[in-house]
Amino acid sequence: MIDVVLATASAELEQQVAAAAPGPLTVLPPGPLPADVPQLLAQAGRTSLPAVVVLDCSLGQPEALGLAGRLSAAGSRVVLVSDAGPDLALEALRAGVFDIVHPGAELGVVLGRAGATAALSAPAAVGPGVVPVPRGRVISVVSSKGGVGKTTLSTNIAVGLALHAPQSTVLVDLDVQFGDVASALNLSPEYSLADAVDSAAGHDSMVLKTFLTQHETGLYVLAAPESPAAADRITGADVDRVLAMLAAEFAFVVVDTAPGLSEHTLAALDRTTDPVLLTSLDVPGLRGLRKEVDTLNELGMLPDARRLVVNFADPRSGLTLADVEATIGTKVDVALARSRSVPASVNVGVPLLQAGGGDRTTKQLRTLVKSFLVGSVAAPPVQQPRSGSKRLRRETPAPRRAAQRWFVPTRKAS
Repeated sequence: MIDVVLATASAELEQQVAAAAPGPLTVLPPGPLPADVPQLLAQAGRTSLPAVVVLDCSLGQPEALGLAGRLSAAGSRVVLVSDAGPDLALEALRAGVFDIVHPGAELGVVLGRAGATAALSAPAAVGPGVVPVPRGRVISVVSSKGGVGKTTLSTNIAVGLALHAPQSTVLVDLDVQFGDVASALNLSPEYSLADAVDSAAGHDSMVLKTFLTQHETGLYVLAAPESPAAADRITGADVDRVLAMLAAEFAFVVVDTAPGLSEHTLAALDRTTDPVLLTSLDVPGLRGLRKEVDTLNELGMLPDARRLVVNFADPRSGLTLADVEATIGTKVDVALARSRSVPASVNVGVPLLQAGGGDRTTKQLRTLVKSFLVGSVAAPPVQQPRSGSKRLRRETPAPRRAAQRWFVPTRKAS
């Protein structure tokens, strides 16, 4: 049954909605808008969520948007009645509002469509038992410990893929407490993963796209929350839904995970098609990654399309790539040598593949990116932005001291 709940102080609007409603109409008593869904249900004298809710913004636009977001996330189709200009449209989309109509406009068509989509779940919606069919590849970069260059690798993979598939690549920062993907790309996102899962974006891919931040290379980014406390609201189920929606909309979804096997990382790996195992060339790193690989194999969460990347490869470390392969049980796909250009690129927020250099590390990263393009439909490479390259050359002297610290030779293993 398509039931409608109306909140308004206008007798004229009440008559219009009553004439156009596709089912029984309940009008809330006069007064301010309810603060939340339970209060709305109490005022309407009901226990179940209405299929369609019409909110009159003359009762308070901010309050209407806030209530609309809560109702949309719960599953109702919300129609706003407002004479505001286009500025309201983007806020309403982020809140999950179904449609906006002007006072006095014909409501029959809008309420009819709202009722129809309430009866038949929208294709983009993701809820219990409703999962979009993935079309893209999910590439998760994982490591057993921090400090091995995971974010640097993730951002370069994402930027490299975006240069081949602009507007079709998204990078998700899943280090929900201390992620710094935005800093590594010199971005200042307005929204984060926490904002997305707290709103209707957690159930609607169209709304989710409005929470993404676009990078100058054509890459989209879903940043980590600024506050570690905000990460507590993000669950493994939230991560699963968000990655499922993104994989249904983008050709490549790159995930920068937190060190170890957290709830969020496990949820990401459950959606991952191409895991990238990252380690540094040292005994603690290799032992930790070996334990991680064994655990994931036992859980059946490590696809065959895995890649093993060794960072900070230095022959003076006392270990060889053969030692890595023998310990992990997987061949090394890419070994990234120590490079002065890496810390400089991180400090200025310009990934190596964006700067377009020709050093050995950049070439190795390009090789890794090309391995993901095999068998994928991607556009020809776009011209790499010159601004990033100039900026990197111009600002490299500033972090020179930091680069020297990163280049200290590793001690030999005892």
